[in-house]
Amino acid sequence: MNRTLLSVAGAAAFLCASGAFAQSARDIRGADPVVPLENEPPARIVVDPPLPEPLAKGFVFIQYRAENLHIVPVFGPKALDDSPRIGHIHVTVDDAPWHWADASGEPLIIVGLPVGQHKVLVELVDANHETLDSAVLKFVVPKQFSRPNKK
Repeated sequence: MNRTLLSVAGAAAFLCASGAFAQSARDIRGADPVVPLENEPPARIVVDPPLPEPLAKGFVFIQYRAENLHIVPVFGPKALDDSPRIGHIHVTVDDAPWHWADASGEPLIIVGLPVGQHKVLVELVDANHETLDSAVLKFVVPKQFSRPNKK
């Protein structure tokens, strides 16, 4: 019984001590969405290169995150007054004359690109579609391996 009590006390002490070094929710999630901010820092987008394993199979999976902006499906000039700031992304592939908007906050998935060099422009935009920050990814869709025939 004493051993069990000592183990529980030790585990509790460890958890309390390790909490002192943990990042706060604000450090990870950003500003609290219910408290208006007077001087918001600039919005920024962080975009990772395509994940290598899917890319080797011809699938482009791009992970991104926004800083100082909440990705939500809210649009229009009235939404510009929201604090903390809200917006979404615009995605352009290979300098196409068109782009698509995404407000999911989920990774981008692009399929069907031909083998070779490609460029993806990811723009962080406000609710009125004005660009706040952007990132350009350049990558190569490799020659895909042919799958063996199943018999």
